[in-house]
Amino acid sequence: MNKEKVRVVGAGLAGSEAALQLSKRGFLVELYEMKPKKKTKAQVSDHLAELVCSNSFRSNNPLNAVGLIKEEMRIAGGELILCADKAQVPAGDALAVDREIFSKLVEGKILKNKNITLIKDEVNKLFNDDIVTIVATGPLTSDGLAKDIQSYIGHESLDFYDAIAPIIDADSIDLNKAYFKSRYDKGSGDDYLNCPMTKVEYENFYSALIEADQAKAKEFENLHYFEGCLPIEELAKRGKQTLLFGPFKPVGLEHPTTNEKYHAVIQLRKENIHGTAFNFVGCQTRLKQPDQKRVFKLIPGLEKARFLRFGALHRNTYLDAPNVLDNYLQLVPNKKPIKNTFFAGQITGVEGYVESMACGLITAAIVANLLKNKPLNLPCETTALGGLYRHIRGTFRANTKQKYTPSNINWSMVVPLPKTNKKMPRAQKREALSKRALQNIKEWVV
Repeated sequence: MNKEKVRVVGAGLAGSEAALQLSKRGFLVELYEMKPKKKTKAQVSDHLAELVCSNSFRSNNPLNAVGLIKEEMRIAGGELILCADKAQVPAGDALAVDREIFSKLVEGKILKNKNITLIKDEVNKLFNDDIVTIVATGPLTSDGLAKDIQSYIGHESLDFYDAIAPIIDADSIDLNKAYFKSRYDKGSGDDYLNCPMTKVEYENFYSALIEADQAKAKEFENLHYFEGCLPIEELAKRGKQTLLFGPFKPVGLEHPTTNEKYHAVIQLRKENIHGTAFNFVGCQTRLKQPDQKRVFKLIPGLEKARFLRFGALHRNTYLDAPNVLDNYLQLVPNKKPIKNTFFAGQITGVEGYVESMACGLITAAIVANLLKNKPLNLPCETTALGGLYRHIRGTFRANTKQKYTPSNINWSMVVPLPKTNKKMPRAQKREALSKRALQNIKEWVV
């Protein structure tokens, strides 16, 4: 095993984080990225660390599990979370970023790093040599590499599909109908644009959505969606009221001037720091483009909406990690032998931008200790980082035969507080869990 050089495949969120972590520990890193030579259907930019779906990193509140893991990464020396903080745009208590600024900040760090060599070329096969390789190709793993991975672990370990939401031009929104307001008045007050709907308007929209034509592709016959990122049309199929408890939820969005309440409200979130573009919150879709225009323009205030990007469906690839990765997140094949191959990011079954960065940080720390002949050192199970790692290892499953599925970070991944006879209020419990985690993460030597 080469003790000085590490190879990272994929310069997305996990791969970029892993490369930066390893480089500052003194390793020489070869970072492979297939863009701009080749892009997947969901990718648009030539920059590294592209944010394909939303521009939101979700809650920044450490009393929320995803907010906690962000704060843990800041303490543990995470590199990309610092870029996200610098690229932040207003979004209530969420950490949303200007996509272009964020990507350029990450890319700048990598290009200026003397220990990192960026190789812009596609990797179609696992290397299987004496150089430790971290595969961080994410949910958009190219077909060639996915097939090669399958040759080591079997076909049944890689599948599910994801969707992205449309983006529209801010100048095309009718501000006489839409109004600025964050839910429950969190944030600065102008982080979100809200389009209210009467019952009749909502029902007309719902009917059009249900009847709209969905895009089809030859590889999409048997779709397996991630439950946390369902296309809006799939949610609508579950019943007329379902959207009212999801992306069209009106609670906490009364009109700021009249206090009028509405039957439904769809929120638009700033896409960039200048507020010239907005994306639909929770409205991932795979409708055909003409139907996206027709259906979304039924929303009051969006009758003349100009689409800067349409929603689309793309394949997400993930491993059956508990069965094919060991405690070092190293591949343990069952078809043919391979050595020195580790995984990080969404391909391991973590879901989301923040979780991908976190996994890149964890895998890099594991690999660095291994190459320095140090024992396996993992973040404590009382932390969100430790909980995410244990999700990948499958230790939270009630039954080891239970199917492994991708997941965002959540409180169920964090070891609960010791039981007492007195029931603790939820908010107090979250505060105690967060305080304990932030203290314990300081003890993790990375």
